Amino acid sequence: MGKRKKNKAKGPRHKRLNRKGRLQAAEHWIPTYVGKNIVKGYAKHFGVDKLCAVAELEMLGYTFSENYTQQLKDEQNQKQRAAEKRKAAKEMENTFWDDDSDETFAFIAGYTEGGAPYGITW
Repeated sequence: MGKRKKNKAKGPRHKRLNRKGRLQAAEHWIPTYVGKNIVKGYAKHFGVDKLCAVAELEMLGYTFSENYTQQLKDEQNQKQRAAEKRKAAKEMENTFWDDDSDETFAFIAGYTEGGAPYGITW
């Protein structure tokens, strides 16, 4: 008899649903929601971003002001710019060490007159 495969955890079912499934499940979930901000609760419960939550709640008949949706778009753009900035900073950090190191030396302090590197080894 062969080995049995272990069931790997896939996460909660409501976070794995596609849009059609979320809209069906939301009809039953919304009446039980007791929080103050339905967009935030929907986004957290179903594992989507707030813009997607607004779009899907509008499909279910809820209305939101244009200012609120614009504010959510601005927040998402700020998060995206911050992530790009962090990525660029990390790349800059990596290029700094790549120029001053090789397979022998962790940090090359300089070179002798003959061209041999010296510094801190790994």
